[in-house]
Amino acid sequence: MAVLGSLLKGGIKFTSTIQKIRKVKPQKWQKKAFTKLVAKARYTQFGEKYHFEEILSTAIFEKGNDFYKKFQELVPIYDYNKIYDEWWHKARNGEKNVCWPGKIKYFALSSGTSDAASKAIPVTKDMIKAIQRTSINQIIALGHYNTLPSNIYETGYLMLGGSTALNEVDSHYEGDLSGITTGTLPFWFQNFYKPGQKIAAERNWGNKLEEITENAKYWDIGFLAGVPAWHTILLEKIIKRYNLKNIHELWPNLTAFAWGGVSLEPYKQGLEKLFGKPVIYIETYMASEGFLAYQDRPDGHLRLVLNQGIFFEFIPFNENNFDEDGNVVAKPQTLMVHQVEEDIDYALLISTCAGAWRYLIGDTVKFTNKARAEIKITGRTKHFLSLCGEHLSVDNMNNAIELVSKDLGIDIREFTVLGIKHPPLFAHQWYVATDDKVDEKQLCELIDKKLCELNDDYAVERGHALKNVFLRALPTKAFYDWMKMKGKEGGQHKFPRVLKGKLVDEWEDFLKKNYDKVGI
Repeated sequence: MAVLGSLLKGGIKFTSTIQKIRKVKPQKWQKKAFTKLVAKARYTQFGEKYHFEEILSTAIFEKGNDFYKKFQELVPIYDYNKIYDEWWHKARNGEKNVCWPGKIKYFALSSGTSDAASKAIPVTKDMIKAIQRTSINQIIALGHYNTLPSNIYETGYLMLGGSTALNEVDSHYEGDLSGITTGTLPFWFQNFYKPGQKIAAERNWGNKLEEITENAKYWDIGFLAGVPAWHTILLEKIIKRYNLKNIHELWPNLTAFAWGGVSLEPYKQGLEKLFGKPVIYIETYMASEGFLAYQDRPDGHLRLVLNQGIFFEFIPFNENNFDEDGNVVAKPQTLMVHQVEEDIDYALLISTCAGAWRYLIGDTVKFTNKARAEIKITGRTKHFLSLCGEHLSVDNMNNAIELVSKDLGIDIREFTVLGIKHPPLFAHQWYVATDDKVDEKQLCELIDKKLCELNDDYAVERGHALKNVFLRALPTKAFYDWMKMKGKEGGQHKFPRVLKGKLVDEWEDFLKKNYDKVGI
């Protein structure tokens, strides 16, 4: 088996070397991806209504960006509610050829965070194949990580996701995207995949963690993949069960951790207390709508997947294109990948081989390397605070939490922020999850100070309309108990970094019942 690992690693390094030699041409890749999408969907209900045949003709026979101008002119921008109400509900009810050819067999249930009732996102055979191809490309990209040992390709891959036991609804299946994709893994990967199909099918999250813990002693795990919060809980459980100093005493070959969906910063310090030696962190960007990007080199950010069934557009995230609640205006400015600039926040639009068209996914990104189409996720269009012009992004919050955690030597696993009226002006109310002893006043002052350093608008408003910042420290269990109460425990679910609307009342009611008081 060691020979197999060496050969596989050598092949991957050779392939990745060839890929590095090739010039990156984001515009060319995207036009090709766009043409394939429109060509395949032109006879669907959606394609016929929005004249895909005409758009395709422009893409094939005319040069430049005329095809994109035609696409902008003929096809409206959709958010989830709009596209579901007009189109996806028909596919969910069994209609064929709605937004993508054929009948949709799978729907991924996702709310993005613990926001609201689950959204039903179509997952087609073409999308599953695109995700699998992108996953293989990510493995190929591991060749850039020269420190990886050969045996990493022979050890187990522990993927901590949702249940593979999907709900059968009429003629289709519904569940977590990780459950759908895990259930369709290629046969050659089954010997490496952990926890295995039987445990992966477990619906009860507590039972699943218990079964994984019970079997952990039989496995040789080299690669972890999943949401950092849930892996932290699992590793702590395993370490406690077997009376270990760290997880490497049980899994000495554990080398890499692939994560995505949230910022790693709030979790990294806690995770590293559980490791006995350095672990390579590899970021991925996979949403219920598709595998959008992954980190393909040690010092790089997320590289957009430009040639696997997704066409990207970018809306500058500013007051010209979005209102104060994060809703997009009627006719926003939209750009292709070669038209963007670095270090500017953009809201992401995607058109995919699962029948999403000009779909506002809800994430904001910033290009860190335009030539390589590398991005970093900076937040959500509706998960930011700007009560009075402070323009506080989730990226700012994550960075502040990471810096303060290091300064104080404490572990902050989760946090959320509320914007509140505090007569006569405004205030921010922070809730942070830590099991360490902290001085709430000191912690609040340090976070506030870091945010002033990170965000000029925030610093200005702290001297004007944003008069106060408050903080309450809670045990980590409080955050996860609330997630459990909401039915959002485990899998791809994450705690929202900004609470708005009815979630504020739900959170405060939960704290009053279970933790005596809320807020200030």
